[in-house]
Amino acid sequence: MSMERFSAGALEKLINELGRMPGVGPKSAQRLAYYILKSGKEDIELLVKAITEVKEKVRYCSKCFNITESDPCPICISNKRNKTSICVVEEPLDIMAIEKTGAFHGVYHVLMGSISPLDGIGPEDLKIKELLVRLIPEKVTEIIIATNPDVEGEATALFLSKLIKPLDVKVYRLALGIPMGASLEYADEVTLARALEGKREI
Repeated sequence: MSMERFSAGALEKLINELGRMPGVGPKSAQRLAYYILKSGKEDIELLVKAITEVKEKVRYCSKCFNITESDPCPICISNKRNKTSICVVEEPLDIMAIEKTGAFHGVYHVLMGSISPLDGIGPEDLKIKELLVRLIPEKVTEIIIATNPDVEGEATALFLSKLIKPLDVKVYRLALGIPMGASLEYADEVTLARALEGKREI
């Protein structure tokens, strides 16, 4: 096998692997692969080291399921957070989006997805039981459901509301301001802050 053919195969393999990442299409995968190819050895070693460290050090908080290097996470153990108010989100990236607003001072709970029968995801596949066991020990008085404003997010919000309301805990949904079909991860700070301020009981 010639060196040229081996190199092309290796590059093609890299493009295919990069293309498996969420949000990375074929063209983006090619651009990233060529960037890596043109980068110096030190830059690539730093990238590989960063990826390795993330896999070794970063885990999920055993309490709220946010991504963290320490367990429980800094938000869960902070004395400055209101532990009686829990904001429920679908993914850890949603916490980052809400934290940027500076408008929420409670704690979080990550469901690790949303109810989606078409994808075979039911309530038992989410971190719902783990949320319910937090309510009494943490003396929770309100739950703010911040699932994405799409069909799956709305179904998840309604399901949680029916479970939690009988437990004498107020349940709120983020107010309008985030368009239907949008993802919290891409919402700007002002839109998220207004949605938090105008939360509504469901």
